[in-house]
Amino acid sequence: MEFPEFTPGMSARVELTVTDADTAQSLGSGDVPVLGTPRLLALAEAATVAATARQIPGGVTTVGSRAEVDHRAPSPLGRRVVAQATLTTVDGRKLHFDVVVRDGDAVVAEVRIERVILDRQKFIARAFGD
Repeated sequence: MEFPEFTPGMSARVELTVTDADTAQSLGSGDVPVLGTPRLLALAEAATVAATARQIPGGVTTVGSRAEVDHRAPSPLGRRVVAQATLTTVDGRKLHFDVVVRDGDAVVAEVRIERVILDRQKFIARAFGD
């Protein structure tokens, strides 16, 4: 299977309004009613997926393989946070992204994510032992 070529600089943004379900309390990652780090990471990953979505042909996907999160500031209930992902480097099938998450003008987090391009069916078959 031939994999698509991606160009550094590709980007996308996704946003989220923090609800009870997104809090550290609800996610079990803490006991405070603010955006939990696991949800913040999921938002950052969604932005990386969106950045490559237009160029992914059928049968090909990307999966997260590494993440480094610097969660700097709390975002309380009702706040809108925006994750902006930018593809910084391509190393074979590995895609490296920088993601900045903002709450208004404040930087809430910086996340570095590595995704790997692969054959979707082969990956699923391997995951389920087929």
